[in-house]
Amino acid sequence: MTSTNASCDSCRFFDDHKTNGASAAGDQGLCRFNPPVSQPAPESKGLWPVVASQDWCGHFTAEMTAAE
Repeated sequence: MTSTNASCDSCRFFDDHKTNGASAAGDQGLCRFNPPVSQPAPESKGLWPVVASQDWCGHFTAEMTAAE
């Protein structure tokens, strides 16, 4: 069971997905908790998982809340 405070946007590892100073479409961000996900081609760069700000995961704890 999650609480309303356990959403990704309240986690210290949530990174607002901004490009060139503008917010990404919708309420998306990057999850910086785990390392980037590998891509199939060896020359491709890894990508951070994209999550919605209201998503949540099992890693969330009160200690992981974002600094205000």
